[in-house]
Amino acid sequence: MSDTILEIDSLSAGYGDFIAVDKVSMTVEKGQIVSLIGLNGAGKTTLINTVAGLQKPDGGTVRFKGEDITSLSADKIVAKGLSLVPQGGRCFNRMSVQDNLLMGGFTKSARKKLKETLGHVYELFPDLADMKKRPAGALSGGQRQMVAIGRALMARPDCLIFDEISLGLSPAVIKDIYRRIIKINEEEKTSVILIEQDTRRALNASDSFYVMLKGRVVLSGKSSGIDSETLKKAYFGI
Repeated sequence: MSDTILEIDSLSAGYGDFIAVDKVSMTVEKGQIVSLIGLNGAGKTTLINTVAGLQKPDGGTVRFKGEDITSLSADKIVAKGLSLVPQGGRCFNRMSVQDNLLMGGFTKSARKKLKETLGHVYELFPDLADMKKRPAGALSGGQRQMVAIGRALMARPDCLIFDEISLGLSPAVIKDIYRRIIKINEEEKTSVILIEQDTRRALNASDSFYVMLKGRVVLSGKSSGIDSETLKKAYFGI
């Protein structure tokens, strides 16, 4: 049985005539943390949105746990076990923290263990348990990010994708969120994809990496021991 949980093969996507993702291929192994790094506009978010079913691809395939999910809708992809935490910790601001979390447990398999999973999320993020009746819009940016992560966990995913989770947050909050992501990976054996501009932070947390530039993967490998000069040249295209 293959250890590959997610396989992206020659995936392309864009907006009209603009090609944002150009024949990108990458793999994620079970229980692995993979960082996807690159400048703003490199195509990282478009790639992941396409993988998650939020955007239709122009070519290529996505296989998850051996199954072709390229043409599936976002809700069906979540039901398969692949969840996305979008940029900015998007929440339903007028809804309570707990109702935001419960929105993540809509899949048939997740509903069976809704109470158990909610308890687990509150163990991981104790602050949310104390604020569960508060509207999400009254929370800080870091707290909303935790709600977004908790909501994704409610679907009991096998693979979690985090899109620029550190954007706009203080260093202390970022450090705390990364600590919890690593805990999720280690305790649940959940595969993780980290989309980041902060290369050092992403590499320190991940097993392997991919660098994107102008819609293409220009460098990949093991995160440990990567030559900083080689990384810099790939990142900036110099």
